[in-house]
Amino acid sequence: MAMEKQQLRFSVRRREPELVGPAAPTPRETKRLSDLDDHETLRVQVKFAFFYRAGGEHDAAGVVRRALGEALVPYYPLAGRVREVEERKLVVDCTGEGVLFVEADADVRLEELEEDGDGGGELRPPFPSMDQLLLDVEGSGGGVLGSPLLLVQVTRLLCGGFVLAVRVNHTMCDAIGAAQFLLAVGELARGLPAPTVRPAWCRELLDARSPPAPSFPHREFDVVPPPPPPGDLVTRTFTFTAADVAAIREGLPPRLRGTATTFEALTAFLWRARTAALELPDGEDARLVVIANLRGVAELNLPGGYYGNACVAPTAITTGEALLRRGSLGDAAEMVREAKAAVTAEYARSAADVLVLRGRPLLALSNVFVVSDHRHAGFHRLDLGWGEPAYGGGADVVFGLAFLVAVKNGGGGGESAVGALVSLPPPAMERFASEMEKLYTRPN
Repeated sequence: MAMEKQQLRFSVRRREPELVGPAAPTPRETKRLSDLDDHETLRVQVKFAFFYRAGGEHDAAGVVRRALGEALVPYYPLAGRVREVEERKLVVDCTGEGVLFVEADADVRLEELEEDGDGGGELRPPFPSMDQLLLDVEGSGGGVLGSPLLLVQVTRLLCGGFVLAVRVNHTMCDAIGAAQFLLAVGELARGLPAPTVRPAWCRELLDARSPPAPSFPHREFDVVPPPPPPGDLVTRTFTFTAADVAAIREGLPPRLRGTATTFEALTAFLWRARTAALELPDGEDARLVVIANLRGVAELNLPGGYYGNACVAPTAITTGEALLRRGSLGDAAEMVREAKAAVTAEYARSAADVLVLRGRPLLALSNVFVVSDHRHAGFHRLDLGWGEPAYGGGADVVFGLAFLVAVKNGGGGGESAVGALVSLPPPAMERFASEMEKLYTRPN
């Protein structure tokens, strides 16, 4: 019997949390969030982690603290506080109060963190020591209203490396927006006089029309019974090399084999494997939600530098039986493609209309698999003056959601690969991992 791996133990010494405000005067005003920002599903805080190797003579905590203050001048709404007004509409009071910052030292080396967890010597989320690397400052994490919009901790390591951990209020920005802000911090940390991407607010561009006039059914917001609590969960990152993705494509019909994107092929593969692992009854709905970026939709006129939630959630719906027994990988890939193709300016405006008319509802969460692609957001490129991180991106995921992240297979100089961060109940994770193992151990 294999011995259970013992969790790495180390101590962390932290200074008192402090508020870092803008480094120069900023406007004192109230700004409305868009109607795509403030629906119920986004009233959460999201964690990211970045691991850096030793290099350079400067103190990482001091560099990040200074750069944060400088970045909060053009991004001054992030130094404010979110509150509700009439009809649960969210606004941000640009008070300049600042973001929470924690400086820390840990008696552990980066190499030990690499060996911790299930990454096989690679830094992959979830990180067992995340609670040590991002202190839940009392009074900061109880919701999205009235608290600092970012929590940042810099933890210096014995080896000279450090960890940057960040928690972001999701109502203020999506993954691309969060990465845009952090990349600006990185540029200022490296000595640039200003961020190369100028931030843009313009949240009114993604507001509902007056009067709202939905033109799509928006099955993503179906009123369905809430799913039962999943209970205990296991979270893992599964790594897919270019060869793995090519092997998945081989399972597609010829008409798709040469045209399916990595996202389409991999999402279809994960959706089917996850549905099988959960042993979904044949007649029950199997829902796929694709988080689709609106920044490339020309008719919306979103400016470069828009850092709000510029995403919609087109949905594919089938049944467990149709997805697994009567359908093929190609059928699933077609459904992924069709969901993506539904995203137009009219679809985005219709989604905002529905959110307002229905009181900003949650996504329909029953038997849902939500896939959010972070590979191109830029987290893995966040250079604070110590080079790119050994890992940079999402730190955890909830049941029903999967993040696709950019990773290196074999360390910083290794082959670029895709990490899929998935959370499942333990028995389902065993079945899911077994399906992944078939792919990894295929004959060459």
